[in-house]
Amino acid sequence: MSDSSTKLNAAPQPPAAGAMGNVPTIRLDGVHKNYDLGEIQVHALRGVTMEIYPGEFVAVMGSSGSGKSTLMNILGCLDKPTRGRYFLDGKDVSGLTKHELAKIRSQKIGFVFQQFNLLSRTSALENVELPTIYAGVPLEERERRAEEALKRVGLADRADHFPSQLSGGQQQRVAIARALVNSPSLLLADEPTGNLDSRTSIEIMQILQELNQEHGLTVVIVTHEPDIAQFAKRALEFRDGKMIKDVLIQRRSIAAEILPTLPVLDEEDALDEIASTQPEAGPNGNSTPQK
Repeated sequence: MSDSSTKLNAAPQPPAAGAMGNVPTIRLDGVHKNYDLGEIQVHALRGVTMEIYPGEFVAVMGSSGSGKSTLMNILGCLDKPTRGRYFLDGKDVSGLTKHELAKIRSQKIGFVFQQFNLLSRTSALENVELPTIYAGVPLEERERRAEEALKRVGLADRADHFPSQLSGGQQQRVAIARALVNSPSLLLADEPTGNLDSRTSIEIMQILQELNQEHGLTVVIVTHEPDIAQFAKRALEFRDGKMIKDVLIQRRSIAAEILPTLPVLDEEDALDEIASTQPEAGPNGNSTPQK
């Protein structure tokens, strides 16, 4: 993380009270996470303490093995700390059961992944509906929410398209719409631009910035790319399971200002991008995963 583009601030102040509230969306208090691998114990997180307030946009950075993926699993209620406490919207969730954590995930957290994780034989609309099905939302309300979520990411006219008919950027937009459909208070994005070209990456960051700025959604992304971290408002750097830097972004990149300066994909490039996201055909004509 370049010191020329960020300003070290060991204890960033929360957003102004009244505008976003005083209760942190995320509060970690001395969180440790250990994994037992036979006779070896791996210390993935070593006493992490931090706060993220409503309306913040935070990038989590670090090399492989730094603990950032373990951190995201805990923030997403996919795993629990070995020691320490995790408060989500003021509630201690560190000791909840798997069933209780699943309910929290359904109600409060939206997930976006590098690989999109869309069902290939399901339309964009149906992919977006999936979290509402798990939440027990009635059919008519499910469709309404899914249509609204696709509209928010600019894909209202692609609702009936299957993933194979969408570019990588469009697939990631569907994934973001799916993450939004239950109106979460927290959006977690794990390398959301990792499989995308430069322009499409910035288009995705524009959506995340608009969700954060215009709708007040708290956004936390994991990225290994300093250029992508510059779109956040704050960056946390991890090493060996510890948070070693907590910085406020100076000279923040604004996607809406950068996009007009970039070349637009022509039709041939767009078709190539769609093809690059699809599995290869096997000798019998069936799709086989790319290697």
